[in-house]
Amino acid sequence: MRTLALVPFLLLAGPAMAGEIKCEGAFAADSSEARLVESFGKDNVVTGDVPGPEGSTVLATTVFPNDPARAMEFGWWDEEKLERTAYFTVPAGDTAPGGLRVGMTVKQVEALNGGPFDMYGFFWDYGGSAGFDGGKLADLPGGCNVSVRFAVGDYPADLDVAAISGDQQISSSEPLLETVHATIESITVGYPDFSAAED
Repeated sequence: MRTLALVPFLLLAGPAMAGEIKCEGAFAADSSEARLVESFGKDNVVTGDVPGPEGSTVLATTVFPNDPARAMEFGWWDEEKLERTAYFTVPAGDTAPGGLRVGMTVKQVEALNGGPFDMYGFFWDYGGSAGFDGGKLADLPGGCNVSVRFAVGDYPADLDVAAISGDQQISSSEPLLETVHATIESITVGYPDFSAAED
């Protein structure tokens, strides 16, 4: 899971504006902490340990750390030099590459992708996570890839949700996903380690 860039006029207008993120500029594969400082201002960029998966901590750079609505977390393939983007998170108010936005339904994501996709079942550590191995969302400009995490909404307490629960792959075409009102909770953009592939 991991990375992208704001359209040029948004960067020029200043970081206060929400907008469309693309895989370029500050969000490109060759970005760095230095580029983030240049783009968003030194006072808005902080690097340090952040919570990772399964109770771990990881080194990351956070942009707008004191503003949850705009906060973005960047991980690096080169943690010593703080460069070569591994991943970054997309603020809830922004549009991710491919047109994805927090709050979208599974059917809306299927429409953007041009067809169904696979995701993990809910109610465990990686519940609701989905990547795109095929379709329009698997082939984004700039060489990035995008992953999303869905969360369930309200549904009847007596509903049998075994078909969408636990460590299993399920299809986005599963009807229960509409019944439980699954929507995107978070979006992460990433890049493969291009430098390692060249070695």
